[in-house]
Amino acid sequence: MNISVTHIDTACILLDINGYKILTDPTLDAAGKLYYHGSGSFSRKISDPAIDDNTLKNVDLVLLSHHQHKDNFDIKGKEFALTVPLILSTKSASKAIPGITGLDNWESYNISTSKIAGLKIIATPAQHHPWWVPEFLSGKVIGFVIEFEGQDNGVIYISGDSVYFKGINEIAKRFKIDVGIFHVGSVQFRYLTGFGQYTMDSTDLLKSVYVLNPNKIIPIHLKGWSHFKEKESELKKAIASNPVTNKKTVFLQSGISLQL
Repeated sequence: MNISVTHIDTACILLDINGYKILTDPTLDAAGKLYYHGSGSFSRKISDPAIDDNTLKNVDLVLLSHHQHKDNFDIKGKEFALTVPLILSTKSASKAIPGITGLDNWESYNISTSKIAGLKIIATPAQHHPWWVPEFLSGKVIGFVIEFEGQDNGVIYISGDSVYFKGINEIAKRFKIDVGIFHVGSVQFRYLTGFGQYTMDSTDLLKSVYVLNPNKIIPIHLKGWSHFKEKESELKKAIASNPVTNKKTVFLQSGISLQL
């Protein structure tokens, strides 16, 4: 099985599995704009997407962890996603945007394609808020498991925007994970909820890795917006200081395809 991954921007990656192309959380706007994410939260985009004319050709599937925040689904990202044959996301996204197929936690969607035998997408739980903040303020988010025939070493797991929470343990019980793709960055809106985190920092990542035990760790969603509060250098230092994560972690270089 030929599998490659290319980081484009924030949590937007292109997974190519035997020629079947999966794009996650499309963020394709240029840097510089200030965005409103809801519930009083604002932030500025400070990175540009790494794309050329061929990057987004013939995308088959968009996996959208949630639709309500612009750092995962910006203006051009939404425009592009709606040209793709299939978008899988939350039930709330499917109600808000025609053309999106919504999944509940643990619900699966079978995809018939000659490129990959037995391709299945399973929605996994995510918690995109501190434990003391109600979910309705940040909205529902899901992660994804990508499953297909011949995965002797385990499935591909994408966390979606999430902190470490008890749902990670349930994912570990249900799946053997080969490649774990984690949304980090330690998102915070300190003028609203202090130091409460909305995505993993390095501590949460280490906890998740300990529970899930993936063979390969790929951090994404780690820079590019003003509300990401853990510096990339701090994340890399924490990963390098841990013998497990130091050996298993791969940092993607935006725009450069990596063979898995």
